[in-house]
Amino acid sequence: QVELVESGGGLVQSGGSLRLSCAASGTIFSSDAMGWFRQAPGKQRELVARITSIGGIRAEYADSVKDRFTISRDNTKNTVYLQMNSLTPEDTAVYYCNLRSVFPTRYEYWGQGTQVTVSS
Repeated sequence: QVELVESGGGLVQSGGSLRLSCAASGTIFSSDAMGWFRQAPGKQRELVARITSIGGIRAEYADSVKDRFTISRDNTKNTVYLQMNSLTPEDTAVYYCNLRSVFPTRYEYWGQGTQVTVSS
C-alpha cells in the first residue's frame, strides 16, 4: 500500500509563490510516476504536472501552468514537489498528489489534497 500526504498549501496574493510537497510512504519504485492534479470549484479535476524517470527524467505540464510551475522529485525522500510561481486567482483549487504505479500492477493512489487560494 502507498500513502500520500500533501503539505504547503495556503493563502497567497496574486503574483506570489507557493511550494507544495507530497510525501509518499510504502513501497515506492523509482519507475512510479508522481504528479499533481487540481480541482477548482465547479470544475473537473485536471492534471497539473507529472514526473517520470523511465528512460530519463521527464516532466509534463498543463498548458496553463507550463511556464510558471516546476515539478521535482527527491527519490531519497520519496517526496515530490511543485513550485508554483506567478500565481493567479485561476490557480485557486484543491491540489492532489497522485502516484501511478506500474509494478507489480497498474494502480493509482491519491492524497487527501491541500487547499491553494490565490487572492486578487
